[in-house]
Amino acid sequence: MHRHISFSSHREYRFYQGPIATCVANGIQAVNFLGDRFLRKYQTSAGIEELYRRSVDNAFSPQEAFLVTGAPHASAYYPRDFAWFYPDVLDPETILDSEDAVRRVRLLEKSVRLMLEAVRADVVTTTIVPAGGDRYIGVNYFSLPSDTLLGILAGLEQIIRADQRASSNLAMAQGAHAGRMLLAGYREDLKKAILHLASALQPFDDNGIAALLCDLNAPRSAATDTRAERRRFVTNACVYATFVRGIRLGVVDQTELEGLIGRALSQYKKELLRLFGKHGHIQHALDSRHQPAASAIALDFVNVHQGFWDLGDESERALFAATTDLILGEPQFRIPDTSHFLVSVDNPQTKMIHKIAASAYQGRSCWPTFNVEFADRMLDYDEHSGTDTYRSCARDILRDIRTATETHGGYQELLSEKGLKYRTWAYQSAVAHSWFPRFLSVWQRAFGAPLLNRN
Repeated sequence: MHRHISFSSHREYRFYQGPIATCVANGIQAVNFLGDRFLRKYQTSAGIEELYRRSVDNAFSPQEAFLVTGAPHASAYYPRDFAWFYPDVLDPETILDSEDAVRRVRLLEKSVRLMLEAVRADVVTTTIVPAGGDRYIGVNYFSLPSDTLLGILAGLEQIIRADQRASSNLAMAQGAHAGRMLLAGYREDLKKAILHLASALQPFDDNGIAALLCDLNAPRSAATDTRAERRRFVTNACVYATFVRGIRLGVVDQTELEGLIGRALSQYKKELLRLFGKHGHIQHALDSRHQPAASAIALDFVNVHQGFWDLGDESERALFAATTDLILGEPQFRIPDTSHFLVSVDNPQTKMIHKIAASAYQGRSCWPTFNVEFADRMLDYDEHSGTDTYRSCARDILRDIRTATETHGGYQELLSEKGLKYRTWAYQSAVAHSWFPRFLSVWQRAFGAPLLNRN
């Protein structure tokens, strides 16, 4: 039975930034971590269908004010996650029933509305921390973001296009209508933020290879933001993907954007590929010049769903394949006897906070969701090249994620380099409930059949 969804009405959100606000946010987050450390109830192993239903009930609870991961820091909001980790929240193949659809649509609309209010308040940060009473603190813990706008656009686009996917749930059409209303109401705010991001690009020349970079003189974050490095491939790829989504949604005019950056968007992308791919593979960061090839790349090169890689160009496919083959062929990238791949061979920029709370968080650890995106880009490659080069490897990755999920009692945010639950003093392990649907979507694509029997 269908019913009308009552979406959240306009509310007076207040956003704060600055040193004092950051100190308050740090205190709130410390309480979050301590509460998780001592109060988290761990799930036992179970079959994949039972685990998925548990995760859905947690991820899309009506009590949530925002879509969260289930991690120790889940009570803070990460807008970029809508590009990296939440692209298939409304995939009909992952929705259990009409009630599940209603909860997802309502929660996604609430989440996107809050993020758009932050943009309107000129708070474009990596992290939004609730401070009670519709008050929020915008924080950049390590560096300015490169992918926050991308996440906001991805979340908005997902809800707008909900009714374009085959589904019998009326909630999808209602969500799409709400998304179009949000786009109309916040279009100018988004345009201003995108043009501001474009104006921050700076020219860089490396022995005659020139490109525009967003992080030439200071780090900017993107997914693995605690690296705090400059001149990273993924941060710059996220900016390109932001421009593409902004144009696709009609937020910004392509001609105006290209006039601002002084080149065609296609040329901007080619320059990035030449710069970061000058050694025949995609280098993680330009500052890692004197390392072996496998040590100079990272798994997050796969970027986001509908992001940097479209793989329609032969030279682009060659770069992707060369980087993929380096990762597949380097034993240090792989959890032994599995097709689980670590973020990188090394763990750059280890800071004191990592030693206490999240050691090797961005290096010698496995992010299952990055592995899912790796598998999905492999399938993209095969589709565009007309070959069957990587499908079997993509399937192996997904099978091993299923095994780990059933073994550890849920879809993990992280696994240790030995394939165990990720455990540090503060970070005992995290079940990433809301990332689970993405895994199901890519499984369906890889195997041509759903993972779960919903009958």
